[in-house]
Amino acid sequence: MTRFSASTEATAVITADREAVFAVLRDPDAIAELTPFVSRITADGDHWRWQLAGLEVAGLAVSPAFTEAMTYEEPSRIDFRHDPPEGVTERSAVEGWYVLEEVPEGTRLSTSLEISLDLPLPRLSGPVVRTAMKQVIGQMGTRFSANLLRRLDAREVPQRQDA
Repeated sequence: MTRFSASTEATAVITADREAVFAVLRDPDAIAELTPFVSRITADGDHWRWQLAGLEVAGLAVSPAFTEAMTYEEPSRIDFRHDPPEGVTERSAVEGWYVLEEVPEGTRLSTSLEISLDLPLPRLSGPVVRTAMKQVIGQMGTRFSANLLRRLDAREVPQRQDA
């Protein structure tokens, strides 16, 4: 097995109340419903066990499962870190955070995450695997964002690009 990782960061301003956004991001059932490829999230206190399905990475069908310890600074920050149960080896992991800031238009939502997968591929396949992982992460992010906006009855506020 070889460990491969890919990461992403994103920020958007949306026309939704920060507390409403925070409530959705803190709800494992809502997150499972809004996130493509997630078949379920089982919460045990502040530990969430994610089960994904239907992913293809570099020609391999994968169904990652991982456990995240969730920490909350209500209503402004959620951190998640890989924390499998004692004695359990998980071949996938996610680490990251959400930051929610009040702005005049609603909420600035920023996120960062890094996904790691152990796959039965040679290390030399790293560039292909990371490219595939980034494509999957991008697709998940785009669809999650659209689903979140629909759920909150909100829209993304275009940001000015200063010249």
